[in-house]
Order: sequence, then structure tokens, then C-alpha cells
Amino acid sequence: MENNNIKNYVKAIVETYQDESGINLIDTTNLPLRDRILEILDLLMEVVFPGYTGARDVTSSNIGFVVGDILSQVQSQLNEQIERAFLHQCRLKKADCTGCHNMSQEVTNYLLEQLPKIRRILKTDIQAAFDGDPAASSYEEIVLSYPGLKAIAVHRIAHELYLKNVPLIPRIMSEHAHHRTGIDINPGAQIGERFFIDHGTGIVIGETSIIGNNVKIYQGVTLGALAPAKGQSLRGVKRHPTIEDDVTIYAAATILGDITIGKGSIISGNVWIKDSVPPGVIVSMSRPELVYIQKKTKK
Repeated sequence: MENNNIKNYVKAIVETYQDESGINLIDTTNLPLRDRILEILDLLMEVVFPGYTGARDVTSSNIGFVVGDILSQVQSQLNEQIERAFLHQCRLKKADCTGCHNMSQEVTNYLLEQLPKIRRILKTDIQAAFDGDPAASSYEEIVLSYPGLKAIAVHRIAHELYLKNVPLIPRIMSEHAHHRTGIDINPGAQIGERFFIDHGTGIVIGETSIIGNNVKIYQGVTLGALAPAKGQSLRGVKRHPTIEDDVTIYAAATILGDITIGKGSIISGNVWIKDSVPPGVIVSMSRPELVYIQKKTKK
């Protein structure tokens, strides 16, 4: 009786696999592997922050060997996953994919070439965190424990792949960081130097956001889009805010649409902004009226 029930369950489930619903991938082997991508991301973090992961002992005498060994692994593994991503995209578009292998090699080499630049910019992010947070006792504390830096580091890697139009992989990386930190940065967002995320939980930065240099944002900030119901018709359209240099955005501020927050402005907490803000302006809510009610005590 139990075996018959299992057969019925199997039959009912398999019937749901017959459509192209997007929740099943059958008869295909070219989807990039999420776990492998996260392993590659961990390897890249070892290069970006050598010695911090604890995966390998790093000394001044062996650093070249360690980095060379990691990059060799990244080069072969990332090349395979990027090729899978391109092949999958071609399959969906029913397009010829004779160039996918060469494209994947070019993109992999491009990313490895960007690692010195990524490290240089991350140094400015760490400095901004140290300068901007009196609770920070050292650079090491920031690298080891600040979720904002983790999210930014992953973003700066994922963004380079996004620029090369790699499908799926940049978003897998960014959503992994989102899961780990509570900070959601779309890989398409353009972010300048000395970017400091303080606390971080609940921050959302949309795909077409542009953030200048020396910007500081706090927990719960949203750089979002208007009219999400239009969906795919807005693909490729600038729909998120531009934040100019030297702007501070305090907790739970919501900034929506293709607007500009001018250089040096300060956005106070809990505000809702849908219009551009000129440079050097402080935006805040009217002071709310507090009501105090004495609790009744039992006699």
C-alpha cells in the first residue's frame, strides 16, 4: 500500500515538470553551480584579504606562492562557471554559442586583472570605516567583523562581472552577501571610493544606483525604484537614485527613483524622498510630537 502511494506521489510530481515554468532544469548541464561559485568567491577573498580567512598560513616569504596557487584555481574554476552561464543564456535565447568558451576566458582574465584595483579601492573603504566609526579599534577589526565591508568587498568583485554581462554569477555572489550580512547591493550599482556602511542591516541599493566618493549610509536605508509594477519594461532604464560625493544618509531613509542627492547633503533618518535634493542641503522630518501617558498602577 505504501509503495503504491509513493508511485502516485511520484507520478503527480513528475507531471508538474512537463512545462517550462522556470523552477526546474532538466536535460541541461550548463547551469553554473552555486556552491562552486561561492567556493571561488572564498578563494578571491583570500587574495583580497590575505591571511584574514585563516584558510592558509601567509608569510612575506610565501605570499607569491600562495597567491599564485589561488589564482590558478580561480582561473580554471571561474572560467568553467562563466562558460556555463553564457551557455545557459544562449540556450534560453536559442542562439548559437560558438564563442562562449573564448568569452569566458576573456572575462576570467579581466577579473583577475582588476584585483589590484579592487584591493586599492577596498583600502579606501576600510579607511573610511575607521575614520567614520569611533567604535572601530583597528583596521583588523573592520576586516574581520564589519558586515558592511563584507558586502562591499563582494560587490566590488560581482560588479566587475556585471560590467562584462556575465549572466547569473554576479547576482549569486551579491545575494550570498545579502544572506550573510543583511545588506542587499545589486551588482549593477556603481559605487565610488571611501564608501562606508555603518551597521548595515536592511540596506537596499538598487541596480542603477550611482554612489559617489566618500558616502556614508546607515542601517535600513533604501535606494530604490518607483513603479516596480512595470517590471521588465524598465530593464536597462535608469530608475534608482544618484548619490553625489560626501553625502551622509541616516537610518531608515527611503530615496526612490531617478533623482539626485547633491554633493555634501545630509539626509536625516526616516525620511521619504522622491525629488532631487540640491548640494549642501539637510533634509529632515518635522519634529514629531511626543505623547506621554502615565501608566496606571494597581492598588
